[in-house]
Amino acid sequence: MNVLSAVRLTRAYVPGMVSRSWGRVQYIASDSAVVTPVEMIHYGMSKTALLAVSRGWAKEVAGSGVTVNSVLAGPTHTGGVEEFVRELVGPDLPWDEAQRVFMREHRPQSLIQRLIEPEEIANMVVYLASPLASATTGGAVRVDGGYVDAILP
Repeated sequence: MNVLSAVRLTRAYVPGMVSRSWGRVQYIASDSAVVTPVEMIHYGMSKTALLAVSRGWAKEVAGSGVTVNSVLAGPTHTGGVEEFVRELVGPDLPWDEAQRVFMREHRPQSLIQRLIEPEEIANMVVYLASPLASATTGGAVRVDGGYVDAILP
């Protein structure tokens, strides 16, 4: 689902974007594409494949005015992640403390030492969708709170 749905949507919409000489394709990938967590190997693999799809499509539409990028989202605060955190650190801690314990014990490489809020990822998505990002294509752009311990993805 993470890969083939993206490919199908891209195949459907890219021809129109190319004919208009403008468009933006964005994939929401994950830090798991680069730092595959042992508890989610299948998820990490699918997000790694999405990076390859993104780069391939960027080459396919080169020079057309269409950009293709992936956003590497780091550990993000969602309802599902809250459940996951509580399973790992216990259900009785107040949320702020549970989050600190989770980050310290299970995601210590995060430089911001907190979960990323969805709005913070949306900020990058809005930028990449804008004319301001006309020279940003074929990239894996990180919004990971410094989670990936590398200069490049």
